[in-house]
Formats: sequence, structure tokens, C-alpha cells
Amino acid sequence: MLAVGIVSEVFGPHGPALPGFDFALCAERPGPVPTDLGVPLAIAHGLDRLATADLVIALPGAEFRTPPGPDVRDALSAAYERGALVAAHCVGTFALAAAGLLDGRRATTHWRFAHLLADRHPDVTVEPDALYIDEGRVITGAGAAAGFDLCLHLLRREHGAATANAVARDMVLPSHREGGQAQYLAAPVPEDGQDERLAEVLAWARAHLHEPLPVAELARRALMSKRSFARRFTAATGTTPHAWLRGLRLTSAEELLETTDLPVEEIARRVGYGSAAVLREQFVRRRGVPPRSYRRAFTSSP
Repeated sequence: MLAVGIVSEVFGPHGPALPGFDFALCAERPGPVPTDLGVPLAIAHGLDRLATADLVIALPGAEFRTPPGPDVRDALSAAYERGALVAAHCVGTFALAAAGLLDGRRATTHWRFAHLLADRHPDVTVEPDALYIDEGRVITGAGAAAGFDLCLHLLRREHGAATANAVARDMVLPSHREGGQAQYLAAPVPEDGQDERLAEVLAWARAHLHEPLPVAELARRALMSKRSFARRFTAATGTTPHAWLRGLRLTSAEELLETTDLPVEEIARRVGYGSAAVLREQFVRRRGVPPRSYRRAFTSSP
């Protein structure tokens, strides 16, 4: 039920300023489908609905240890063959693996079932720590609430940072987490006042993104040594200070490219890069296209 809620929340109606999606739930056989909450879902569509979908997401279910039937496997394969994006998160990944769509690719799932996925499908490179893995037209994500990260990544990739950020704000969620962030943090609950100081430092860094922001300065503001700050930061966020700052700078650059007419040089300055050339290098590495091409793609699309 959580998975259904996540997908419908991200791709459901968000007002006239955001793209509208023709959202449908499908099953092998239309009709009532039981859920883990005991509340059945009335599914109106069968597998034929996949034949026209631009995006197909295989949701997790309790019967994932039993491979889906040939009709489901064929429908997923056919959707991929005709050019649809095919995605799954949590144990929904097992359906894509059974359809052969993950062979020769990297994939992730809920960390608890990563070994089972790897054992059953040796041709799949399973990365148990990733939040999500984008392999082009096949995308897999981790378990539970990480489904939000997968869906927001898809929204950002296909419709731009401004759209994904607007939907995330509507849901009171972080707008973007890198796919390489850890699924599981050993100490997700604050143990002392250091986490509050850390949150204050991160808020300060967001407001001063145009500055260099060395880790030593962030550590000083958190009243910690550089080593303690780096260790505490990684424990609290699942990523390093350098990676977090790089992601924040590039995400901010994406939104400025989409929503303003500022020159690339000015955007580079505002997000803390010394020159447009440095921004371009980082942008190509992350997005595969230079900033100006990205701007053309996301400002000319309806």
C-alpha cells in the first residue's frame, strides 16, 4: 500500500503548473487486489494497458519470491522493446529480473533482499547500498520510502529540476538525493545536540552556496574538528560533505537554468563555481550534456 501511495502521490495531479500524467494501476487480472493493510484495491486495468504506457513501474508485493507468470514477463519485456521506461523499487525489482530486463545491468532493491536477488539472477550486478540506479531505460530503486527518491529522480530526469523540486516541496520531502547515497544509516536518530548543529550548518551552507565552503569552515561552524565533522556528516546523511555540496550546487544550477535567463557565467558564480568552464565540466559529468543544451531541452518543452 505504501508503494501505491508513493507512485500515485508523485505522478498524481499537482495543479496546472506541473505536467499531467495519465496514471493507471494494472494487474494480471483486473478486479480486487489484496494489500498488506487488508484493504483491497479495485484494479480496473489489465496488462493490455502497458502497451501504451510511457513509464511502467513494477510495484513490490508479498509474493515476490514466486516469479511472475509468463504474461507479466512478456508485458514488461514488450513495454521495454517498444521504448517505454521500465522501473521498479523495493522487491518489485524481482519482476524486472524475472523478465530478463536486468541481465548485464546494475540494479538495486531493498537491502534485506539484495543477496536473494543476486543469488537468483547471477547475470545482474546487484548493488545493495544504492538508493536507486539509473541504467537508461531501466531504473531500479531501494525499499520502502526510497521509492520517493526513485520517482523524483524520474521526474527530474524527464521534466527537469524545477518540476521535481515543486512536487517534492508539495510533499515536504528533500528535492533530491543522489542514487549512490546509502540505503541504511546506522544512527538515523539524533543522539545528541550535534545533529541540531549539523542541521544549522547545512542550512547556512545552502544560503551561502556562492562561497567556497571548505569542509574546515563547515566543521568550525558545527563546533567540531574536521575529522569529527566528516564522520558525523556521513553518519547523518549517508554521503560525504564534498559529495553533498557538489550535488547541491548542480541541483541549484539545474533549477536556475530552467527558471531564469541568467547567463551561464552568472549561474556558475551563484552556485559556487569559479567559472562557467568548471560548471560545464561538472554538469556534463552528471547530466551528459553541457548547461546550454540542458537549458534548451527544459525551457522549450511544454
